[in-house]
Amino acid sequence: MKIIHAIFILFSLLVSGSALAQSSTEAELEARAREVGQSLRCVVCQNQSIEESDAVLAEDMRRLVRKRLEAGDSNADVINFMQDRYGDFVLLKPPVQTNTYLLWFGPFILLFGMLFWFVRKTRKRSETSPVIPPLDDEEKQRLERLLGDEQ
Repeated sequence: MKIIHAIFILFSLLVSGSALAQSSTEAELEARAREVGQSLRCVVCQNQSIEESDAVLAEDMRRLVRKRLEAGDSNADVINFMQDRYGDFVLLKPPVQTNTYLLWFGPFILLFGMLFWFVRKTRKRSETSPVIPPLDDEEKQRLERLLGDEQ
């Protein structure tokens, strides 16, 4: 009886140990899938990652990421696969390359252009502001008469 009990305990430990090892692998895979999903844009929502999106296509993309990770691909391999399939648009942080220069540097060019325009406009206005000549004696007397009548 003791032998059967000992075999049962040993078998239970072996089964639970393999289940724990399997669940830790699944947890690691899930963490990797979420990490990859956070760097990929939902092509329907456009401003959300596939992990945050509720779109059907985002769900399909999440499944595809998990399938690729289960097949043994690294995170970078999965991202490259998705980039090849959907283009650079799928990346939340697009790479700096010739076709994305306007995306990366456009706001700075626009900001400096607006600053240059503002400085030129301000200088031009100060250069063209009218200079009021001082009053001569006749105008001073007329002003004093007008002010004196009001009081």
